[in-house]
Amino acid sequence: MTRTVLESASKTVTIGFDEPFCVIGERINPTGRKKLAAELEAGDYSTVEMDALAQVACGAAVLDINAGVVYNSNPNPNETEPPLMRAVIELVQGLVDVPLCIDSSVPAALEAGLAAANGRPLVNSVTGEEDRLELVLPLIKKYNVPVVAISNDDTGISEDPDVRFEVAKKIVQRAADFGIPAHDIVVDPLVMPIGAMATAGHQVFALVRRLREELGVNTTCGASNISFGLPNRHGVNAAFLPMAIASGMTSAIMNPLRQPEMEAVKAANLLMNNDANGGEWIRFARVVEAIKDGATFEEAAKASAAAGTGRGGRRRRR
Repeated sequence: MTRTVLESASKTVTIGFDEPFCVIGERINPTGRKKLAAELEAGDYSTVEMDALAQVACGAAVLDINAGVVYNSNPNPNETEPPLMRAVIELVQGLVDVPLCIDSSVPAALEAGLAAANGRPLVNSVTGEEDRLELVLPLIKKYNVPVVAISNDDTGISEDPDVRFEVAKKIVQRAADFGIPAHDIVVDPLVMPIGAMATAGHQVFALVRRLREELGVNTTCGASNISFGLPNRHGVNAAFLPMAIASGMTSAIMNPLRQPEMEAVKAANLLMNNDANGGEWIRFARVVEAIKDGATFEEAAKASAAAGTGRGGRRRRR
């Protein structure tokens, strides 16, 4: 069975067909978050700290780290993003012990993150463009880490799932040329918004099955893409995730602070026999009971996490 191994300094997370679904927390990303972007530009990491702790408490197994801030004083990401990526990674590693996902389109920022990260992080991402393959795959080989492979190339994002499969296949083959095994490639088949393409759900479920059966790779996605532009997005996301998991998807970059989505993932793990003796579902049920008593999901999850470790909370290290 295909297993993609991620590590922090003290914890191992395995993405695999017979493993619990891997939740990759998406919130440490200034894209679309003006407040966070402004804080990072000002050297204020308070929201990063809160998001790191909250996401892990709510069930994230891995944290995605994106430092793509457009600085007013210096808009050149090749200069500004690498040091910020390094600083955010070092901060987050001092707060939580989960593996990281280093997320950038700037190769220098990826390398800065790889140099700063403990253990074996996931890199997000490589695409099918030749210049991108030539820039990113040598870094993956050099640091011996896994990488997210996004199924688009220099022709853009195709609405044809067969084209997206062929792009993924090309990336897996090019990675092999660099000595990178298929189990270290996590393919993002690209989830289209269901509001714009009625067949988006069918497409991604079929693609995930095909990627698993024909290429033997693990898969991921930006889970909230499916509901973009729709009302009650969390309801759509919560329905999408178990269906994707049943189709063979093994991870997603998502917001773990949303109870409906996390409840759906926990239930899917139980139903797929990836929750030994139902232990995680029972722990989650206690969180839900606390919510009924008036706590927020985040508060209840943090209390449950603290009780599980026998501590009142994690001390922040600076």
